[in-house]
Amino acid sequence: MEKTIVFYYSKNGSNSYLASKLAGSLNCKIEEIKPRINAHILMVFGVNFGIKKLKFHPSDYERVILVGPIWMGKFITPLKGFVNKYRRDIKKLVFVTCCGSSIEKKDEKFGHGLVFKQVGEILEEKLVHCEALPITLVLPEDKKEDGEVVMKTRLTDENFSGEILDRYNNFIKQLAVI
Repeated sequence: MEKTIVFYYSKNGSNSYLASKLAGSLNCKIEEIKPRINAHILMVFGVNFGIKKLKFHPSDYERVILVGPIWMGKFITPLKGFVNKYRRDIKKLVFVTCCGSSIEKKDEKFGHGLVFKQVGEILEEKLVHCEALPITLVLPEDKKEDGEVVMKTRLTDENFSGEILDRYNNFIKQLAVI
Protein backbone atom coordinates (compact mmCIF):
# COMPACT_ATOMS: atom_id res chain seq x y z
CA MET A 1 0.00 0.00 0.00
CA GLU A 2 1.31 3.42 -0.93
CA LYS A 3 1.55 6.07 1.72
CA THR A 4 0.14 9.29 0.21
CA ILE A 5 -1.85 10.57 -2.74
CA VAL A 6 -3.03 14.09 -3.58
CA PHE A 7 -6.53 14.57 -5.00
CA TYR A 8 -7.52 18.08 -6.02
CA TYR A 9 -10.16 20.26 -7.61
CA SER A 10 -9.27 23.68 -8.99
CA LYS A 11 -11.29 26.09 -11.06
CA ASN A 12 -8.82 28.94 -11.53
CA GLY A 13 -5.46 27.27 -11.04
CA SER A 14 -4.20 28.18 -7.56
CA ASN A 15 -5.28 24.89 -5.99
CA SER A 16 -3.95 22.96 -8.98
CA TYR A 17 -0.62 24.74 -8.48
CA LEU A 18 -0.68 23.93 -4.77
CA ALA A 19 -1.61 20.27 -5.36
CA SER A 20 1.24 19.87 -7.89
CA LYS A 21 3.66 21.49 -5.47
CA LEU A 22 2.55 19.10 -2.70
CA ALA A 23 2.80 16.01 -4.90
CA GLY A 24 6.29 17.10 -5.94
CA SER A 25 7.42 17.77 -2.37
CA LEU A 26 6.02 14.43 -1.19
CA ASN A 27 6.98 12.48 -4.31
CA CYS A 28 3.51 11.00 -4.58
CA LYS A 29 0.74 10.50 -7.13
CA ILE A 30 -1.76 13.21 -7.93
CA GLU A 31 -5.22 13.13 -9.50
CA GLU A 32 -7.70 15.81 -10.43
CA ILE A 33 -11.29 15.52 -9.22
CA LYS A 34 -13.61 16.30 -12.12
CA PRO A 35 -17.29 17.10 -11.63
CA ARG A 36 -19.67 15.25 -13.93
CA ILE A 37 -21.13 18.60 -14.90
CA ASN A 38 -18.84 21.58 -14.43
CA ALA A 39 -21.40 24.30 -13.74
CA HIS A 40 -19.63 26.75 -11.44
CA ILE A 41 -22.68 28.78 -10.46
CA LEU A 42 -24.60 25.64 -9.50
CA MET A 43 -21.67 24.43 -7.40
CA VAL A 44 -21.67 27.69 -5.44
CA PHE A 45 -25.28 26.98 -4.48
CA GLY A 46 -24.53 23.37 -3.53
CA VAL A 47 -26.02 21.60 -6.54
CA ASN A 48 -24.11 18.33 -6.85
CA PHE A 49 -24.06 16.17 -9.97
CA GLY A 50 -21.32 13.94 -8.56
CA ILE A 51 -17.76 13.44 -9.70
CA LYS A 52 -16.26 11.42 -12.53
CA LYS A 53 -14.67 8.05 -11.81
CA LEU A 54 -11.16 8.31 -10.42
CA LYS A 55 -8.13 6.51 -11.84
CA PHE A 56 -6.72 5.93 -8.33
CA HIS A 57 -8.77 4.74 -5.34
CA PRO A 58 -8.39 6.36 -1.90
CA SER A 59 -8.49 2.98 -0.12
CA ASP A 60 -5.12 2.11 -1.71
CA TYR A 61 -3.39 4.86 0.30
CA GLU A 62 -2.60 5.39 3.95
CA ARG A 63 -3.12 9.15 3.66
CA VAL A 64 -5.19 11.24 1.27
CA ILE A 65 -4.41 14.91 0.82
CA LEU A 66 -7.43 16.75 -0.55
CA VAL A 67 -6.70 20.14 -2.09
CA GLY A 68 -9.32 22.58 -3.26
CA PRO A 69 -10.86 26.02 -3.01
CA ILE A 70 -13.38 27.39 -0.61
CA TRP A 71 -15.90 29.70 -2.23
CA MET A 72 -17.73 32.21 -0.05
CA GLY A 73 -17.21 30.02 3.03
CA LYS A 74 -18.68 26.94 1.33
CA PHE A 75 -17.41 23.37 1.15
CA ILE A 76 -17.87 23.17 -2.60
CA THR A 77 -19.63 20.23 -4.21
CA PRO A 78 -16.70 18.54 -6.03
CA LEU A 79 -14.78 18.33 -2.74
CA LYS A 80 -17.81 17.50 -0.63
CA GLY A 81 -18.86 14.87 -3.19
CA PHE A 82 -15.40 13.28 -2.99
CA VAL A 83 -15.44 13.20 0.82
CA ASN A 84 -18.97 11.81 1.01
CA LYS A 85 -18.34 9.19 -1.68
CA TYR A 86 -15.06 7.92 -0.24
CA ARG A 87 -15.39 8.59 3.50
CA ARG A 88 -15.53 4.87 4.29
CA ASP A 89 -12.43 4.21 2.16
CA ILE A 90 -10.28 7.07 3.48
CA LYS A 91 -7.95 6.09 6.31
CA LYS A 92 -6.55 9.59 7.02
CA LEU A 93 -7.39 12.83 5.27
CA VAL A 94 -5.52 16.11 5.22
CA PHE A 95 -7.52 18.99 3.74
CA VAL A 96 -5.58 21.88 2.18
CA THR A 97 -6.92 25.01 0.56
CA CYS A 98 -5.69 28.09 -1.21
CA CYS A 99 -8.59 30.38 -0.45
CA GLY A 100 -9.53 34.04 -0.29
CA SER A 101 -10.24 34.22 3.43
CA SER A 102 -7.36 35.38 5.59
CA ILE A 103 -6.10 33.60 8.69
CA GLU A 104 -7.50 36.45 10.79
CA LYS A 105 -10.99 36.08 9.28
CA LYS A 106 -11.09 32.27 9.14
CA ASP A 107 -14.05 32.00 11.52
CA GLU A 108 -16.17 34.72 9.91
CA LYS A 109 -19.13 34.07 7.58
CA PHE A 110 -16.97 33.43 4.48
CA GLY A 111 -13.97 31.98 6.31
CA HIS A 112 -12.19 28.70 5.74
CA GLY A 113 -12.52 27.69 9.41
CA LEU A 114 -16.21 26.97 8.88
CA VAL A 115 -15.40 24.56 6.05
CA PHE A 116 -12.70 22.87 8.12
CA LYS A 117 -15.36 22.27 10.78
CA GLN A 118 -17.72 20.78 8.17
CA VAL A 119 -15.07 18.39 6.88
CA GLY A 120 -14.42 17.31 10.45
CA GLU A 121 -18.11 16.65 11.03
CA ILE A 122 -18.21 14.35 7.99
CA LEU A 123 -14.93 12.51 8.52
CA GLU A 124 -14.60 12.73 12.31
CA GLU A 125 -11.30 11.17 13.46
CA LYS A 126 -10.25 10.44 9.86
CA LEU A 127 -9.61 14.15 9.35
CA VAL A 128 -6.13 14.53 10.80
CA HIS A 129 -5.25 18.06 9.68
CA CYS A 130 -6.54 21.13 7.82
CA GLU A 131 -4.27 23.76 6.33
CA ALA A 132 -5.11 27.10 4.72
CA LEU A 133 -2.68 28.92 2.46
CA PRO A 134 -4.69 32.09 1.78
CA ILE A 135 -3.98 33.89 -1.47
CA THR A 136 -3.67 37.09 0.58
CA LEU A 137 -0.27 35.80 1.76
CA VAL A 138 1.19 36.65 -1.67
CA LEU A 139 -0.27 40.17 -1.77
CA PRO A 140 1.26 43.41 -0.54
CA GLU A 141 -0.35 44.79 2.65
CA ASP A 142 -2.24 47.51 0.80
CA LYS A 143 -3.97 44.93 -1.48
CA LYS A 144 -4.96 42.25 1.09
CA GLU A 145 -8.40 43.79 1.68
CA ASP A 146 -9.08 44.54 -2.00
CA GLY A 147 -11.62 41.86 -2.96
CA GLU A 148 -11.10 42.34 -6.68
CA VAL A 149 -7.33 41.89 -6.40
CA VAL A 150 -7.80 38.85 -4.13
CA MET A 151 -10.18 37.22 -6.64
CA LYS A 152 -7.85 37.84 -9.60
CA THR A 153 -4.62 36.67 -7.95
CA ARG A 154 -3.34 33.15 -8.71
CA LEU A 155 -0.48 31.18 -7.19
CA THR A 156 2.55 31.03 -9.49
CA ASP A 157 6.26 30.29 -9.22
CA GLU A 158 6.82 34.06 -9.26
CA ASN A 159 4.69 34.83 -6.19
CA PHE A 160 5.06 31.61 -4.17
CA SER A 161 7.58 33.12 -1.77
CA GLY A 162 7.83 34.91 1.53
CA GLU A 163 5.03 34.28 4.02
CA ILE A 164 3.14 31.70 1.93
CA LEU A 165 6.33 29.72 1.26
CA ASP A 166 7.19 29.76 4.97
CA ARG A 167 3.71 28.51 5.83
CA TYR A 168 3.95 25.83 3.13
CA ASN A 169 7.35 24.63 4.37
CA ASN A 170 6.04 24.40 7.95
CA PHE A 171 3.08 22.40 6.68
CA ILE A 172 5.40 19.98 4.83
CA LYS A 173 7.30 19.46 8.11
CA GLN A 174 4.02 18.75 9.92
CA LEU A 175 3.09 16.15 7.31
CA ALA A 176 6.14 14.12 8.30
CA VAL A 177 4.43 13.26 11.61
CA ILE A 178 0.80 13.07 10.45
